[in-house]
Amino acid sequence: MQTTKYPLNWKKKDFSIKIFCSIPNIATGILIKASEALFVVDPGDGILRDLNKEIKPNEILKISDVFITHGHHDHIGGVWSLLTYMRVMNRKIPLNIHYPKGCVEIETIHGAFQKVYASSLSYKINLKMIDDKKSFRSKNVSIKPFPVIHKEYLQDGVATRQVPALGYNFSYDKMRICYGGDTAYCEELVKNAKNADLAIIEAGHEDDKNQDEIHMTTSEAKSIGETAKEYFLVHVPE
Repeated sequence: MQTTKYPLNWKKKDFSIKIFCSIPNIATGILIKASEALFVVDPGDGILRDLNKEIKPNEILKISDVFITHGHHDHIGGVWSLLTYMRVMNRKIPLNIHYPKGCVEIETIHGAFQKVYASSLSYKINLKMIDDKKSFRSKNVSIKPFPVIHKEYLQDGVATRQVPALGYNFSYDKMRICYGGDTAYCEELVKNAKNADLAIIEAGHEDDKNQDEIHMTTSEAKSIGETAKEYFLVHVPE
């Protein structure tokens, strides 16, 4: 079984990504820099601690966008603390949170946060629900979301259901990072990872695991990653 040692770093010119961790059922946390632009992707538990070690407090306050692939706790567990830190530090500029349509976890966290802090919030939170595959821009980066296949088990431990889930392409200065999030093998990821400067592919199952449309096996993940110029395998069980 492959192991992954975090953090993972990749940088070309002034375009970089740092994956603090991506551990199934525990936490994920990613920081993207593109010149002066700062994005957070999948802020799981510990994201505030990791950001504080990586960048200065005033830079944390300059983070313009948060990108959510799906609503599982290991990908959004640090949202509340990040929002609260920005409030305590008297952030002034708006924060955009991009998330897939149907991701009720983000909407619920936002609703509760507004209920608690509406009278003392120094900045505006813009929820940006994604319902299509249209590209959009933030700062100097082009972002293209794409749908992926990610399911979860129901309480009986047998039946599954699809959860709203996305991958993202981040393009800057003729370079592209493809982040698939959590997904089973799917053609959308195959298409979007191809020729990326960096593809970040989850490999949540061992090769002898039966396919369940929840995660990819290591072999499946490698077959996609090898179509990119470089790739990382993440979300590998410890």
